[in-house]
Amino acid sequence: MIRNEIDITPELIAEHGLTPDEYQRILDLIGREPSYTELGIFSAMWNEHCSYKSSKKWLRTLPTKGPRVIIGPGENAGVVDIDDGDVVVFKMESHNHPSFISPYEGAATGVGGILRDVFTMGARPVAALNALRFGAPDNERTRHIVSGVVEGVGGYGNCFGVPTIGGEVNFDARYNDNCLVNAFAAGLAKADGIFLSEAKGVGLPIVYLGSKTGRDGIHGATMASAEFDDDSEEKRPTVQIGDPFSEKLLLEASLELMASGAVIAIQDMGAAGLTCSAVEMGAKGNLGVLLDLDKVPCREDGMSAYEMMLSESQERMLMVLDPAKEEEAAAIFRKWDLDFAVVGKTTDDLRFKVTHHGDLMADLPIKELGDEAPEYDRPWVATPQPAILAPGDVPAPSSIGDTLVQIIGLPDMCSRRWVWEQYDSLVQGNTMTGPGGDAAVIRVNATTKGLAFTLDVTPRYCEADPVEGGKQAVAECWRNLTAVGSEPLAATDNLNFGNPEKPEIMGQLVGCIKGIGEACVALDMPIVSGNVSLYNETKGQAILPTPAIGGVGLLPDISKRVGKSFQTVGETIVLVGERAGHLGQSIYQRDILGKVAGAPPKVDLTAERRNGDFIRKAIRAGKVSAVHDISDGGLLVAVAEMAMGSGVGATLTPSGDLPPHAWAFGEDQACYIVALPSKTAKIFLEEAKTAGVPAKAFGTTGGTELTVEGSAPISLARLVEAHEAWLPTYMAAP
Repeated sequence: MIRNEIDITPELIAEHGLTPDEYQRILDLIGREPSYTELGIFSAMWNEHCSYKSSKKWLRTLPTKGPRVIIGPGENAGVVDIDDGDVVVFKMESHNHPSFISPYEGAATGVGGILRDVFTMGARPVAALNALRFGAPDNERTRHIVSGVVEGVGGYGNCFGVPTIGGEVNFDARYNDNCLVNAFAAGLAKADGIFLSEAKGVGLPIVYLGSKTGRDGIHGATMASAEFDDDSEEKRPTVQIGDPFSEKLLLEASLELMASGAVIAIQDMGAAGLTCSAVEMGAKGNLGVLLDLDKVPCREDGMSAYEMMLSESQERMLMVLDPAKEEEAAAIFRKWDLDFAVVGKTTDDLRFKVTHHGDLMADLPIKELGDEAPEYDRPWVATPQPAILAPGDVPAPSSIGDTLVQIIGLPDMCSRRWVWEQYDSLVQGNTMTGPGGDAAVIRVNATTKGLAFTLDVTPRYCEADPVEGGKQAVAECWRNLTAVGSEPLAATDNLNFGNPEKPEIMGQLVGCIKGIGEACVALDMPIVSGNVSLYNETKGQAILPTPAIGGVGLLPDISKRVGKSFQTVGETIVLVGERAGHLGQSIYQRDILGKVAGAPPKVDLTAERRNGDFIRKAIRAGKVSAVHDISDGGLLVAVAEMAMGSGVGATLTPSGDLPPHAWAFGEDQACYIVALPSKTAKIFLEEAKTAGVPAKAFGTTGGTELTVEGSAPISLARLVEAHEAWLPTYMAAP
C-alpha cells in the first residue's frame, strides 16, 4: 500500500508545474491518485528541463551520426574519436535560472554539473568554456550578476583544477531578467574505457557515491522549466550549493573505481537528482529499481522521501556495481573521504519503487516515467522574412577611424581580459592557445595532437531570421575551429529560448534547429550532445533566441597551429572570401546608428566549406602566419584585433566597389583575413584561384598604426586603450 503524506489538490498539481491534462495522463497511467512523493517524481521527470517535451520532435531532425561519432545524444555526454584509440567526451548545458537567482552558486554549480557529465563517462576533464549573456550595462542588476557569475565560474573551475580556456560574453537588455550561463566541458579517455548509464543485471547493488544529500536544489529542474515573475528571491532555495573540492575527490575516486572493473553503469545526479538518475539507469536497461531511502546519506535531519527524491545537492553519483567488488569499491571511496552507500538494487519487474522507514512511498512503471512523458507538437509561426538592406541604404559615418575606435570599445566588442584573468587557463599544463583567440587549443596528453574548442552564436541574427541565424552559429563555430588549423569534428548545442507555448517563440526554435541541421550536414559537424533551456522569459519579455553551438576540432600536429595576431612586419594581408558589405543586423547598424533592421547576412554553406577547407590546407602547409575570421564588426574590426594582439600595425587599401563603411564594417560570412610572407603571396593567390576561392591582397603589415588609404591613421595605442578600458571600468564603478 502506497503511503501518501498529504492530499493532492489542483493547487498542488499546478505548483508542481503539471497541467490538468498532464495530471489526467498520470491518473490514466497508474490507475489511481499518486502519492505526494510520486507527484514530485512525475513533476521532476515530466518537466521541460528533463523531458524536452516541447523540443523532442525537432531535436530528432538534427544530424547526430558521423564516421568519428562513437556516442551521440542520450548519454551524459557525446563521445568522438580523435585517433590512436583516444576519444574526446564533451557537452554543454545551461544553468540560467539559478544564475539569475543566485549568480555565484548558480554559475558554480553549472560548471560542476557539466564536469560530472564528462567524468561520469570515464573521461578526465581537460577543458572548460562558458557562454555568458547579461542584461544591459545600465540595468541595476547587471553588474552584480556579472560579478557573481564570473566569480562562480572561476571559483569552481579553478578549485577543481580544469583550465577555463574560452567562451563568450555579451550584453543586451533582453537578458535583463534572464541571464544565460551555458557551461561546456571536455574530457579525454580511451575508446575502450567509456562508461554508460544503462543498468545491466538483476539483483545488483545500486550504490550512492559522493557528498551527502541536503535540502538544496529541491524543485531546481521544475524551476528551470518555468517563467519568472516577481518571485526570483523566493526561489533561492531551489539553487544548489557547490563544493569544487568535493567534486575533485569524486573525480579521482570515480576514475579509480572505474579502473578497478567494479562499475557496471554510472549516472550523474544532476537535474532531479536521485529520481532522474535512478529512473534513467533502470529504464535504459529494461530493469526495475528498488530504492531504500533509509540508506541515503543525508546531511540534514528529518528529510522526507519527497525531499530526498527531489534534492539536487551537488557532487553525487549513482552506480550499479559488480557485487563481487563491493568491498574494494567501498575502500576506494573511504580512502577519498566520500560517502559510499548501497541504497537499492535492480529488479526484473520494470517498477520504480521507493521505501522510507518501512513504508512504500512510490511504486511506478519505470519505462513510462520517461517514455510516456508528454511530447508536444506545439503550434508555431515562422518569423517573417526581413528585407535585405543594400549597403547604400545604410548611412555612412563621418569618420571610419573614429567609428572603429567606438566599435572596439563597445560592451559587446571590447576585450574580455577582465573576465578571463579570473580563470586559471593554464592548469594541467596543456593549454597551447588560451582565451582571446578564434578558438582555444590544448595538447592531447603528451602527444603532438591538439584539440580546438569554441562557442558561438549571434542572437540578433537568430531573431531576425532564425534559419539563417542557426546556420550562422554553426558556420562561425566551424570557421573559428578552421582558423587555428583544426579539422572540425562535431558539436554540442545549448538552445536557449523563451516560452514555447507562444507560437512566435516556438517558430524561433523550429527555425534555428532547421538552420543548425542544414549547416551541420553541409559542414560534416554532427550534434553529439546538448541541452534545451526554454521559458527564459520574465513578465512576458523573452530573451533573444540564443542557440549556442560548441565545437571541437582536431589538430594532428599541434605545432602547425596559427593564431590571429600579426607576427611580423612586411607581410601581405589577404582577404579570403567574397565581400558584399552586408550591414543588415550588423554591430555598426545596431550600436553606431542605434537601430537594428534588415536581414542578417546570408550563409552560403558551399562557400563556407570551400573557403574553410582551403584555409585549413594552407595553415597545415605552413603557408600563412596568422588567420582570423570576419564576424561581429566586420573586416576592419578583424584587422584591428589582429594588429592589437601583437602591436604590429597595417596599411590597407579599401575595395573600390563598395561604400567605405560597408567595406569596413559589413559582416559578410565565409570570409577570413590572412597574413603571409609577401614573397609567397602571389603563389597563394594563384592557388586560391585554382581552388575557386575568392582571394585578394589588400594590405601589408608594419608600423604602429592602422591606416586605411584615404583616411587618417589610427594609432594602435589608441585602439588598445579603447578596447581594454570598458569592462574593467564598468566593473570598478560603485
